Amino acid sequence: MTETDTETITVADVSDGPGGDADADPGTSVSLPVVELLTGRGFVTGKSGSGKSNTASVLVENLLANNFPVLVVDTDGEYYGLKEEFELLHAGADDECDIQVSPEHAEKIASLALEGNVPIILDVSGYLDEDEAKELLLSVARHLFAKEKKLKKPFLMLIEEVHEYIPEGGGLDETGKMLIKIGKRGRKHGLGIVGISQRPADVKKDFITQCDWLVWHRLTWNNDTNVVSRIIDAEHANAVEDLGDGEAFLMTDWSESVRRVQFHRKRTFDAGATPGLDDFERPELKSISDDLVSDLREISDEQERRESELADLRQEVEKKEQRIRELEAELEDARDLSRMADRFAQAMLQKAEAPYRGGEGRPTAAAPADDQAELHDYEESNETEANETEEKAATEDDRPEIEPNEWPTPDVMAEAAEERADETESNAADEQADVTFGDTATADEDDDGPAADADGDRPTADATPATRGAVVTQLRTEIEELPRLSREMLAHYRRERTSTPVDAHVAAGGTPDQPMAYGRNRPLRTAGFVERVDGDEYRYALPDRVARAFEDHLDADALEDAVREVERSFVDEATLDAEATDPRAPDERDEVALVDEDVPGDDGFVDEDAEFVDEDVAGDDGFVAEDAEFVDESDGAPASADDATRQQMSSESEDEARTDAEIL
Repeated sequence: MTETDTETITVADVSDGPGGDADADPGTSVSLPVVELLTGRGFVTGKSGSGKSNTASVLVENLLANNFPVLVVDTDGEYYGLKEEFELLHAGADDECDIQVSPEHAEKIASLALEGNVPIILDVSGYLDEDEAKELLLSVARHLFAKEKKLKKPFLMLIEEVHEYIPEGGGLDETGKMLIKIGKRGRKHGLGIVGISQRPADVKKDFITQCDWLVWHRLTWNNDTNVVSRIIDAEHANAVEDLGDGEAFLMTDWSESVRRVQFHRKRTFDAGATPGLDDFERPELKSISDDLVSDLREISDEQERRESELADLRQEVEKKEQRIRELEAELEDARDLSRMADRFAQAMLQKAEAPYRGGEGRPTAAAPADDQAELHDYEESNETEANETEEKAATEDDRPEIEPNEWPTPDVMAEAAEERADETESNAADEQADVTFGDTATADEDDDGPAADADGDRPTADATPATRGAVVTQLRTEIEELPRLSREMLAHYRRERTSTPVDAHVAAGGTPDQPMAYGRNRPLRTAGFVERVDGDEYRYALPDRVARAFEDHLDADALEDAVREVERSFVDEATLDAEATDPRAPDERDEVALVDEDVPGDDGFVDEDAEFVDEDVAGDDGFVAEDAEFVDESDGAPASADDATRQQMSSESEDEARTDAEIL
């Protein structure tokens, strides 16, 4: 048996009163075996102000005075007063600590405590993140437990506010499970633990029932006194309510007794005492040796260096992600331009080879029978194609010259049409840049935009920024400055919500020519009024553009009103008013009335006596041939309504194709 096995420390005196030890006189000193304290499991409890923290400090002071190191987990920053008399390492997050530590320091802290015999105050009160404090405690406890398996050195770990880590209600996190593990298995390795709490009812009973020694200070709440009755008996549960400050029932397994004792007062500065009106004077504290914290500082420096490198890497990643987004946007624009350029080139090639333009069409001669022709055959073919190209260029002086970088833009195609109009000296109305179906808008409307508002004033963008009127005015001005067909395409997107540029172009009165359609769709996309969703599909995105303009500060109703104000620049008032009064009102595409302006009283609807296709009559195609005759101006011969209608549709199709070709 070693000296440590028999060594004791005196911490209290026997007290007089109910629940005391009848075999000991009041005032008799109470000593505790050191080895039982260092390797056992203890629990100290009592309501606030009853003296439980003083009792814990008295135990630590006596152990330190006998050169037995401990590790105190301080949750309130009240144990630094021990440095008034003893040299301890105060580690935590505050500037008052000897060293600021994190979970990366846990292994070194455990090594200093067990191998360096350094007493440590692990102050977790300064961590703003509770999870970080728990992670630090978990890491230190794990390393202590692992090292004690090999060292087998008696060492005490004291935990303040233990109910926060091992609560009675709810599940345990990793930190709580580790503390329970030390309580159950730490004794065989030499690692002891003491839990301190003011609420025994809130502490997990699996821990309390495993303790070798317990200290019960004054408790008054029924749930807490019930724990006393359950652990000791009802007599002590009643007497515990009347204990004085520093007085407690001491229950130990090695003596198999319950004694009423008065614990001594702590000798060092009481940093946990309730502040009074007098000025607070911090005592002179012993400083720790630089050699003890040098390794910890190296860990801190390495951690700061890694954090700096991580911050630089995060910043670099953010820059690269931003560049990726920019490149993706540029790639999308390039794809649109490439697609439009390909289609424009195909249209130009078809125009050059069209017979009505003087071309002879594509060569239809069969390819050579051999799998691969001789080199001179390719050379002769290339020379022939070159000569044919020169001849076509000489005979087609009226073809507009368009540079490749100008291919997709509507403005360049319009200028080319105007040059052709000047050369042929034809009527300007016949040479307009668009082929329209039923479009009665004039050139003045295209240039000047739609008519002014009801009050006669055209909106301007000069209003004061950051106001609702200024934002609405700016967006309306942007829309009104668009070409007429682009505005009508936007109205089509509004009706359909999603559509393709070609469908929108045709609905606006344009042709199904893809380069023309994408050329007029481009200003809508770049302005954010439409947005590409999938393939050739685009969606109506004006509400999103309005929301971004107001930086998402408008509620749903205000945003809807603002969108309607902007839409008045390209949607007629009747449609908007109908939608506002009756959500089920038909939009601009619900009914299409074919009004013949030359027929008085024609309202565009089919007469009740009109004839339709009779599915029961074979060969009935819906046209009335019996009572209608049309005159063919070419030879004056009458024709049936069927023939006349088909000729008219064929003529319109040829006119549309010819006008698109002339535009290109």
